[in-house]
Amino acid sequence: MSSFWSGWVLVLTLACLALVVFVLFSTWKVQRKDTTEDTVGHEFDGITEYDNPMPMWWIGLFLGTLIFGAVYLVLYPGIWPGKFDGILGWSSTGELKADQEKHARQYQPIFEQYAATSIEELQENPKALAMGKRIFLNNCALCHGSDAGGAFGFPQLTDHDWLWGGSPDEIKMSVLNGRNGQMPAWGPVLGDKGVRDVASYVRSMSGLDVKADQSALDNGKALYATTCAVCHGNEGKGNKMFGAPNLTDDTWLYGNSQTLVEYTIRKGRNGVMPPWNEVLGPEKVHLVSAYVYSLSQEEKAAE
Repeated sequence: MSSFWSGWVLVLTLACLALVVFVLFSTWKVQRKDTTEDTVGHEFDGITEYDNPMPMWWIGLFLGTLIFGAVYLVLYPGIWPGKFDGILGWSSTGELKADQEKHARQYQPIFEQYAATSIEELQENPKALAMGKRIFLNNCALCHGSDAGGAFGFPQLTDHDWLWGGSPDEIKMSVLNGRNGQMPAWGPVLGDKGVRDVASYVRSMSGLDVKADQSALDNGKALYATTCAVCHGNEGKGNKMFGAPNLTDDTWLYGNSQTLVEYTIRKGRNGVMPPWNEVLGPEKVHLVSAYVYSLSQEEKAAE
């Protein structure tokens, strides 16, 4: 918040406190000093009110809240932010830093212990995987889902279809440094008919029902060989060096309908996996990588 708005809030706060004090004491000064049977002279839905003074306990409670507010402004930032931060010197950033330091003192030795253990060995450590799961839920679930089942444009992490490789080291590298999609837009190169034909051919590679005739598929195959095969391979099996997906299975990150495949070819796809090294640190990255690796191993064991 800028100094202007801080000052504006401070002026409003102090003005309101002063007004409340003024109203309280001015009312207290003119009110009766003893109880009476007289009423205020008005009737409220059949109810009359005695014209008695405010109870002292109520006034005392009200004064107590005002005193509390004044003391709070002196102890904590509020009177003059940036110039006077309160007697206690408290700040939200300071409290966060203190909590982080306390967390580091408590858990950093554990993180370092697990970081010195290979991801394969951590598969036999339930406590380590539970910690990795909590890190995943707090940082990765927003995109990949709490069950790591993925979503449109975000890969599932529980199967064996890995764009950049699914070994422990490859998973850790993806989490550490992030990944950038490299699917270029081929619409200007292929034209509308070329996009349709290539989309039909690509869909036929994975056994999907294609409405195109054989000449369109032949044309799509020829265009595929000159534009797509360099990344996805002649047989469409993909290449993890480029993050190029396998086009012959039933895993489609952006959908496998004719319309969606055409859109992907025409416009390209440039999904971004952000790097987590600076956010989590290498120790936590190691743990969450172990957890992600365990998910695909569970699927493999189930098969």
